[in-house]
Parts: sequence; C-alpha cells; structure tokens
Amino acid sequence: MLLIFLHFYVKICAFLGKIEYDSRRVFLGGQSMFDVNNSLMIIGEKESFFIRVLLKKLKEQHVQAFFCPAVVNKINSMWGDATLVSYYMDSGENISTDVIRFLIDKMTDDGRQMLLVGDTVDMRSVMEKIPGDLILKSFARPLDNDGFVVTVKEIFGKIAQGEFKKSILIVDDDPSYVGLVREWLKTDYKVSMAASGLQAIKWLVKNKVDLILLDFEMPVTSGPQVLEMLRSEPDTSLIPVIFLTGKGDKESVMEVVALKPEGYLLKTITKEKLLNEVNEFFAKRGR
Repeated sequence: MLLIFLHFYVKICAFLGKIEYDSRRVFLGGQSMFDVNNSLMIIGEKESFFIRVLLKKLKEQHVQAFFCPAVVNKINSMWGDATLVSYYMDSGENISTDVIRFLIDKMTDDGRQMLLVGDTVDMRSVMEKIPGDLILKSFARPLDNDGFVVTVKEIFGKIAQGEFKKSILIVDDDPSYVGLVREWLKTDYKVSMAASGLQAIKWLVKNKVDLILLDFEMPVTSGPQVLEMLRSEPDTSLIPVIFLTGKGDKESVMEVVALKPEGYLLKTITKEKLLNEVNEFFAKRGR
C-alpha cells in the first residue's frame, strides 16, 4: 500500500512541477509540456540573481534551459545538450579570449548562432570580436525577460520548421538516387529535389539555396549546361555547385574540374563520406 501511495505521489508532484530531474537544467514536471528536442544554454561568468530569475521565467513558460559557467571545458561538455546558446554578460564583464575563440569555432562548425545579453558598451566590445553573422540577436540590459522568452520560443519554432538549416538542392534524373541522398542529408539539412536541369532553374526562380548537388551526366540539359545557366544570371551566379558524377577516371575528373565547381563527388560515395564532405564545405565557408 505504501508503494502504491508513493507511486501516485511522485506522479502528482511531477505534474505540479515540484520535481526537478537535473540541477543543471530547468524542467517543469511532465516533459510532454516541453519540446524536449530544444533547449537553451545560458552561459555566464556566474549564475547571478538575474540569470536565476531568467531561468525561472523560462521554466514558467515551459522552455527548457540550463546555466553553464563561462569556462571552455564546461561549455564543451554541455554543448551537445543545447539547441540554442545565449551569453549573459554581467555589468562590466569582459568575455575571455579563449571563450570567444571557442564559441566562434563551435558556432561556425555547427552552423549555430548566439543570443547576446549585456550592457550596450560591453556588448559592443564583444561584437567587434565575434563575426556579426554568428550573433542572432542582442538584448540590452536591463533585460526584458518576457521579450527574451518570446524570442527564444519563436526561434525554437523556426528550428522545428527547419528554417535555420542550410538548404541543399539535389539535381539528378535518377529518382532512386535522389531519394537516397535526401534520406542521408535530411536530418542535418533542408533538402529539395529536382529531376532535371530545367526543373532546377525554374525552382530557383522562387527559392533560395545554400548549395546545389548537381548530376554531371543528365540527358537533355547536362550538368555543365545547368552550371553555365546558373552563372549567367546574377541571382544564381554565386550559388555554390558540387558535381555528382558516376565516372572516376582521370579524363572525366579533369573535365569536371575544368568547369571550376566548388567540388565533385563520385556517386559511389558512402553516407558517412558524403555527410563529412558537405559538413566540411559549410564549415569552411563559415570561416
């Protein structure tokens, strides 16, 4: 009887939010109230009163969040737990050079951006050291906690819709191969498909893309012809193109390289190799 009572008591406490499962994270009992795939890491010199108030506000609005001290090894160990990163600067704080370098490298490699909170003067100093495209939004102190929470929830909503993922267009006349490559990439990237060069050109009139994986040997309009059309139009001339080719002999490779694409990949490539190549491409462009 005692065990049954304890079982129901734990359930009731969890529902009412009286149980916290991890002292580093903010949880409201009953994870179904959260989007468990998204969490915010708030980095700071120390877990100040203001940060604790913000964490409480996030908890009340069912946003999963946790604090991390501004130490490189601590940030690195908790990095994988966070979908979004925020740095909360105390008044007069100078973020250490090691931490800034680490954040720049990690955000660049992972394609992430940061929310920055601090006094206007202090933030200006940080923004001179961190590339502007890595700072998603800045918030001046005193912080409007409600406005901050709304922004975080909006960002999580966009992340769920894939809006912050890099966009890739696969152009190939083989539907089976296109479907396979899409399956490999769709977890990390927003993937679209086109069955021909002309279909790709038409799609690009209304859509933007960060990378095109283009079949070199297509009927009607070949890969080189598509590349030529892309480069002739101002709106598409700067879109990076990586050729997909089924031919690995020296003469064929030289023919591909002569067109000066961003690269080329053999169609026999494995999933792991393809992901590594694409991830490395975006990492290099981010620097």
